[in-house]
Amino acid sequence: MRLLTPDEIEALLLSLKIASVAVVIALPFAVATALLLARGFWGRTLLDGLVQLPLVLPPVALGFILLMVFGTRSGLGAFLKDHFGIVLVFRWTGAVLASAIFTFPFQVRAIRLALEARDPGLDQAARTLGAGPFDRLINVTLPLALPGLAAGAITAFAGCLGEFGAIITFVSNIPGETRTLPLAIYTALQTPGGEAQAARLSVLSILLAFLFLLGAQLIMRRATGKPGQ
Repeated sequence: MRLLTPDEIEALLLSLKIASVAVVIALPFAVATALLLARGFWGRTLLDGLVQLPLVLPPVALGFILLMVFGTRSGLGAFLKDHFGIVLVFRWTGAVLASAIFTFPFQVRAIRLALEARDPGLDQAARTLGAGPFDRLINVTLPLALPGLAAGAITAFAGCLGEFGAIITFVSNIPGETRTLPLAIYTALQTPGGEAQAARLSVLSILLAFLFLLGAQLIMRRATGKPGQ
């Protein structure tokens, strides 16, 4: 007996692709932002608030903002289309953008916590030995922040798999193009007799989210030396 139909497999694979690309694209920006927030500077509170804003902003509002900015009739979206042929609205790449923005705070927070937990004496020792800022970043800072980086990426990946409001508002619900697992669940609920399919996909989504979040927790516990908690 087939566990998933071809359409459901298509939605699952699309969700995994969108989540993977979103995390990879956002990761360098998350590292740079976390490095900046881990240092004291004027305006850090404002920047931190802006970074955390997607966590409290309604996903539908985020999707609407993206639609207004990247729509092809005006603004940045029209510029990208006319000059570079780039269209994000109603495309899977638009779902990547929405997912990356929505889960960006997850990555920044995990990396920042790892950076702030490191021993500052190690950086000072490397400076004393003649290591420059770039050398310290590559050989000291980033290796120490690696558990937070991995945990943040995994958490963001799980968050991307569950994103619904921003995606459906920005790129609609197009089979094979933007219909991810959450949108497939929504579609099944709108279909007469689709409750069983919605339940099956919901269980799959829960299992995936649980496995990825468990992996993130294990990484952080190993990094902090508290495997039994």
